[in-house]
Amino acid sequence: MPKPSISADFTALPLDHLALRGKPDAPALVLREGTLDYKALTERVGRLAAWLQAVVPAGQGAVGARVATWGAKGAITCLMPLAAARAGMVHVPVNPLLKRAQVAHILADSGARLLIGTPARLTTLEAGDVPEGCATLGEADALEAAAGFDPLGPSQADPHALAAILYTSGSTGRPKGVMLSHANMWLGAESVASYLGLQDDDRALAVLPLSFDYGQNQLLSHWYAGGSAVPLDYLTPRDVVKAIDRHDVTTLACVPPLWVQLAELDWPAGVAAKLRRLTNSGGALTVDLVKRLRGLFPQARLFAMYGLTEAFRSTYLDPALIDTHPTSMGKAIPHAEILVVNDAGQIAADNEEGELVHTGPLVAHGYWRDPERTAERYKPAPQGSVYGGTAVWSGDRVRRDADGLLYFVGRRDAMIKSSGNRISPQELEDAAVATGLVAEAVAMGIPDARLGQAVHLVVRAAVGAVDAESELPKALLRDLPNFMQPKVIHWREAMPISPNGKLDRTGLYQEVLDATRKGEAA
Repeated sequence: MPKPSISADFTALPLDHLALRGKPDAPALVLREGTLDYKALTERVGRLAAWLQAVVPAGQGAVGARVATWGAKGAITCLMPLAAARAGMVHVPVNPLLKRAQVAHILADSGARLLIGTPARLTTLEAGDVPEGCATLGEADALEAAAGFDPLGPSQADPHALAAILYTSGSTGRPKGVMLSHANMWLGAESVASYLGLQDDDRALAVLPLSFDYGQNQLLSHWYAGGSAVPLDYLTPRDVVKAIDRHDVTTLACVPPLWVQLAELDWPAGVAAKLRRLTNSGGALTVDLVKRLRGLFPQARLFAMYGLTEAFRSTYLDPALIDTHPTSMGKAIPHAEILVVNDAGQIAADNEEGELVHTGPLVAHGYWRDPERTAERYKPAPQGSVYGGTAVWSGDRVRRDADGLLYFVGRRDAMIKSSGNRISPQELEDAAVATGLVAEAVAMGIPDARLGQAVHLVVRAAVGAVDAESELPKALLRDLPNFMQPKVIHWREAMPISPNGKLDRTGLYQEVLDATRKGEAA
């Protein structure tokens, strides 16, 4: 297989310099309270940065102080990635859908010194959830306080210094923090702006959570191009259509479940025609969905993409190929080298299945304070790599055809992907057992046309548990975010055991899958 053409000639700047990319009077960020042009964006970022330096204790060592945000899309959540970078700190965006237990873990694990959030969210935190030395403050209070400071100028940070920690669920255990440098995020913005062909008159509707790399890049890539973004917390898919019309949106990024819902709506031709490009990640598009989107938006370029937080993003399919190769993941994005490594550790031949391995400057710096899991995923690049150095070994099985196009085969781990969210089976199982209502639990993802995978939970009641079947859903609803709630809970008097003495997860999965298919066919 010929080596990909890769240039090592790339330059990354401190992340906060993205605020300087657009024309001073051009729109950059459309908020509910008004539009910020690039001059105002730079000023607001500078004031927030100066305020952060004044209120967050110094003496954090070589790594900047961690500053967490936990709120809906607004000025704080949109500006903090740049403001924290300008202040020499590390931003920790928290998924607004998470509840107190998950937030408490992230605050403690990251060592956050400040949490800025929506007051309604902050009031859900209980004694002990916020570690000693971490202050909390409402979003409006933070913005008001920052308004009194003189703006801090552009930073001169080392592009390889840590800029953000994004927490993502693993296949086992609690969420782990992926460490991203200024360079990781700057080059990611440059890469996406390049292959999407973004221009300074492009406007993104930011519907994805800003705590995800895909969500943050909605802002960063458009700012790199001098364009603008409209953050939107929508209640219904119809709200997305209205926002596209109201704000003349040109770029829409979604995960498959939302695309399914949007494709079911009646789109006014004039509104649909405003979209220049559609992008998808967080799960594969089906052939049928591709056809429906192409029919609804014939003028828009549809980008199918594959990514993983540990290396930002890996591949995209040229929109010119989406009709003829709708199931392909495409080829490597700029600044990425994507290799397929077979079970012998060699570069796989054409159409030979192997593990997807990502090398290059988009590779993150590992997991925060977790050398063991870092060593499992971040390993030396295989022989034959152009970039070399450290690579992300994804655990995903893929194959590459003779034309160099990649196709997804399957996942090595048991991660559940539902509605674009990555869900740890272990975390869900631990939460179920922690209720005291069940003795054993197995969580799994069952294929679902709307969700990608639906969460199913198989449990055995704890001895002496009272009304376990009615009480468990209530307890899980209280303790876990909505996207982790099981669609179906299966109760068993005994759990199957495999020959090695462990719970027979494979057998349970097949049993539930067969029962689900039988029920759908009935």
